[in-house]
Amino acid sequence: MFERILCANDGAAPAFKALELALALAKQNRSELHMVSVMEIDYVPEFIEEIREETGAAARRFRGVLQRAREMAEKHDVKLHTHILTGHPVRDIVKLAAELNVDLLVIGATGHSAFYERMIGSRADRLIQLAPCPALVVK
Repeated sequence: MFERILCANDGAAPAFKALELALALAKQNRSELHMVSVMEIDYVPEFIEEIREETGAAARRFRGVLQRAREMAEKHDVKLHTHILTGHPVRDIVKLAAELNVDLLVIGATGHSAFYERMIGSRADRLIQLAPCPALVVK
């Protein structure tokens, strides 16, 4: 049913719950599984060197996340393709999902207060709205 699955992982506990489910789905469906981690840039860089520095920082920041994810994939006997990006998480996850032509986007949801959700929304909400495929939110 799902030929290609993309799981977003920022290193938080809900993201690893989402990965656990994505791994089970990938194994069950013999799907190609991709995981993406995006380091957010809070400003508009002026020089390409700033982007390179941020990309290096992202690789270092997500080293532990990648290691844990690979260990989980090994236990499930699922090949995991990983992507580390630097930029805007929602935009870049949606863009990668479209580029990979995924059949399912799996994300973890981190709870905020009801006030925050009503006033600002959440990344999970925006991903669900903008994803080019069905999205599964894991709590």
